Amino acid sequence: MPELAAIWIKRAKRGPMDPVSAATLIAGRGLVGNADQGRRRQVTLIEEERWAELMARVGGDAPPSARRANLMLRGIRLANSRGRVLRIGDCRVRVYGETRPCERMDEVIPGLRNAMKAQWGGGAFAEVLDTGEIAVGDAVAWEDG
Repeated sequence: MPELAAIWIKRAKRGPMDPVSAATLIAGRGLVGNADQGRRRQVTLIEEERWAELMARVGGDAPPSARRANLMLRGIRLANSRGRVLRIGDCRVRVYGETRPCERMDEVIPGLRNAMKAQWGGGAFAEVLDTGEIAVGDAVAWEDG
């Protein structure tokens, strides 16, 4: 069953990614305590399986927190999900688009940025539709199928 595998809160721009077991989503804002609030990029998502594929491709072993996304999903694909609504526990987020990898990914592992460009390897960004609590282990599913 697809689930929320990890949550990270970024305290400041370019700051550390703090792992947490639960967090609060605020509709129209993002994650409580996260540096990025509002706008269309309220929460960022990555796939656990896709990260593992990327590490194998570039011969690396960087932790998934190095991607600097907020939520890691297990068992669900993000590719071509623009406009779709994803339920995470009792909350929903709407995917606005693909998160493009930046030059910081090559600081993690040389060649990682280029490897991430295919098949939504950088993950997705979304707006938060519902205020509520989420926790590692919560079920995730697309609402539209």
